[in-house]
Amino acid sequence: MAQRHIEVFTTGCPGCEPAVNLVHEMAGPNCQVVVRDLRSNGDATAKAAEYGITRVPAVVVDGRVAECCTGAHGPTREGLSAAGVGRC
Repeated sequence: MAQRHIEVFTTGCPGCEPAVNLVHEMAGPNCQVVVRDLRSNGDATAKAAEYGITRVPAVVVDGRVAECCTGAHGPTREGLSAAGVGRC
């Protein structure tokens, strides 16, 4: 199985922490999880702009913003599962 690349965009705020924890909880051994903090990493800001991310927390799986992260509700277990988190 190929390794899945998961990026979690955050600002380090208390509202983002549960999403980061959920991704880590769901990620399997073949998932590479990278947390990108927009406050302290200019590269993260540029990457978020590339993906069209306008709110955090947001999760990107293999270069695609998870559908659950495009609306107002943010990451959910069901949405992350549908995006492929947990199947790696």
